[in-house]
Amino acid sequence: MTLRHLVLFLHLASVIVWVGGMVFAYLCLRPAATALPPSQRLPLWVGVFERFFPMVWVAVVLLPMTGIGRLVEVGFGHAPRAWHVMMLTGLVMIAVFLSIWFGPWRRLRAAVAREEWAVGAVALNQIRQRVGFNIVLGAVTVAIATLGLGV
Repeated sequence: MTLRHLVLFLHLASVIVWVGGMVFAYLCLRPAATALPPSQRLPLWVGVFERFFPMVWVAVVLLPMTGIGRLVEVGFGHAPRAWHVMMLTGLVMIAVFLSIWFGPWRRLRAAVAREEWAVGAVALNQIRQRVGFNIVLGAVTVAIATLGLGV
């Protein structure tokens, strides 16, 4: 095993955890959780995000580090165009996550702590919309990484 293999593993593991976690939450957990009343559903989501977001933070650090490391290794000018596009889409995904972290996530936690279910529902919906966007962007990024998509 070389350092290049380890870097690739960390990069791919970060993508799998982050994008896979979003897909699971959006397509499996969210529909199942709608059967719960807000007083149960919103604390459930806070518990889920309290466990998931630290993993996303690790991905947010590892993905740019490993991606830029690979670009530096081959030289930015010699890297495939798809790598540059992946860097751009990855940075947008990170920005979306930061907008969740510093915006509706804080409001959701505060609303649940105060048992303000309507306020919490609005914040959760904002998170849902941004996660949906990031899922699409993550899928596009994976397609670019694996298929090139002519870029």
